[in-house]
Order: sequence, then C-alpha cells, then structure tokens
Amino acid sequence: VAALTLAACATAQAGSPMTDSTPSAQTADALKAFPAASAGQTRHVITLPAQTDESALKVELILGKTQTVDCNRQFFGGRLETRTAEGWGYDYYVLPALGNAAGTMMGCPPGSERQAFVTTQEQPLIRYNSRLPVVVYAPSDVEVRYRVWRAGETQTAR
Repeated sequence: VAALTLAACATAQAGSPMTDSTPSAQTADALKAFPAASAGQTRHVITLPAQTDESALKVELILGKTQTVDCNRQFFGGRLETRTAEGWGYDYYVLPALGNAAGTMMGCPPGSERQAFVTTQEQPLIRYNSRLPVVVYAPSDVEVRYRVWRAGETQTAR
C-alpha cells in the first residue's frame, strides 16, 4: 500500500484567519461571492499565500473553543458542512451548531483542571488554494484554527 506522508507546516507562514471586521481590500473583493453570516454566526476568512506546488498541500480546519478540562480527552459534536456559493461555484464551510461536549470518563487526580482548546471530532483536510480565501461560518463563540500539511515523497508499495 502506497502511503502519503503528511507533515505539518508552520501555520505562521500561511496567513492569518480573520473575521469580517478585518478583511483586506483584495479579500473583500473575493468575499462578494460568499453570503453574509447569519444571526449568531461569524464568518472567518483564511487567506493563504501562494506556494510553488499547491497540489502537495492541504489545509486542516480545526474548530472548537477554550474551556476548563481535566485529564480526560474531550471533544465537541458538530459536523462541518461544505456548501457552494450560488452562481460562483466556490466552496465554503458551515458549522451550523457546536454539538454537546463529550469525553472519556477516567478518574482524574485533584488539581488536574486546566484551560485547553477543545475541538470538534471532525477536522477535515481541504485543498490548498491561494487564489481564493477559505471561508468558514461558525457559531459566534467558536474559534476557527487551521494547519497546513505538506505531502512527503511518494513511496512505492512492495
């Protein structure tokens, strides 16, 4: 079986996510294709810099929020939907609602509480495309983060 090795690239090179309040002029032009955020939702925009071989890159979308956790593994329910901007054909992503929190049920020692970013279980890898912004709609209390992944060398199955 041929394997595609993915290694995380530093997200600092990949631009920064922004909300509607801070788009650049170029991004504002590109956003005309996308609907405005509905009530209770925030539109997050990720602009990616041009790369020499974008076909070797993927963007991982990570949605969640910071909360107090203990030693258990915790996550939120919720499914990220892919939608298409009518008349434009551009994909964008919508998290209609953040599901309930769930987690393991280990007994944790006293004092193990800490602040941590708790994510949805689903963290899709999408195509890297510097020509269009990555647009994500999420409930206003949800933070959108991302990571850029780069494919390793192609391997031969034996």
